[in-house]
Amino acid sequence: MPLTTDADVRRVLDAETVAVVGCSTTPGKPAHDVPAYLQRHGYRVIPINPFADAVLGEPAYGELAAVESPVDVVDVFRPSEEVPTILDAVRTRHADRGDAETAWLQLGIRHDDAVAAAEADGLDVVEDRCMKIEHERLIG
Repeated sequence: MPLTTDADVRRVLDAETVAVVGCSTTPGKPAHDVPAYLQRHGYRVIPINPFADAVLGEPAYGELAAVESPVDVVDVFRPSEEVPTILDAVRTRHADRGDAETAWLQLGIRHDDAVAAAEADGLDVVEDRCMKIEHERLIG
């Protein structure tokens, strides 16, 4: 079952490094503004965008597997139908590297079957919530 309690969400927000799948180069889009907010609040943001060289002053990667540095949370800004493939990549990374312990699916993004499979493999998942809104509400 996805994480829902304030205590669990606050624990996830204690992360340091957030890989953002679908991070946008376009200011005004949530997939740009939320990671920018996270960056301003001390998180290291690693953009995952196969069509960009850099986003928010950070090098962009074409896929999660290409990121060499440790990742705490994988924040997802892609359509719900892409969630199974993305969570498979998170599960693989977690199994191979021992990091990426949490996947965060942004507002409007859900996939119950893929989330259940990820949780069965030991991942924590936050579903259909905005990381920025939760940060503002719980940490400020």
